[in-house]
Amino acid sequence: MTAITVLDGEDEIRAAIGNELGSTDWYDITAAKIDSFVAATGDGDGTYFAVSLSNMFLPQIVEVRGFALGVNYGTQTVTFGAPLRDGDRVRGHATLVDVTDVKNGLQTLMVITIERDGASADEQCAIESLSRWMNPTDTPRDKPADQPKDVT
Repeated sequence: MTAITVLDGEDEIRAAIGNELGSTDWYDITAAKIDSFVAATGDGDGTYFAVSLSNMFLPQIVEVRGFALGVNYGTQTVTFGAPLRDGDRVRGHATLVDVTDVKNGLQTLMVITIERDGASADEQCAIESLSRWMNPTDTPRDKPADQPKDVT
């Protein structure tokens, strides 16, 4: 599957700040999907189901190239909205909000919104998602990272 938006390298990432990166196709929520999520996670009422869908939707929306490693670094604010129910249709949207420099790479802040068809804005799930895009340069390939480097 090809992502809606491909950002190749630091310059393209920085140029995309403030841009909508795309929207996925609609995804049908069924009782079976909710039950499977609840069984797998122990989340009794499926409160976190929409948040977990962001991990499925984001790779459909954006692909970042030009880095050795991409890491889901966590989240900032998460707005849960109303829990998803059998018969709901949802889709993901993503906007690149900010880019900051970190050692050997970049950190991006994307807002991922899980839109529920026909629901008001305050019923939507929104995740401020942090990712790091790394090009390690200071670890010799012939030594594990946890060994001290020669300083002599």
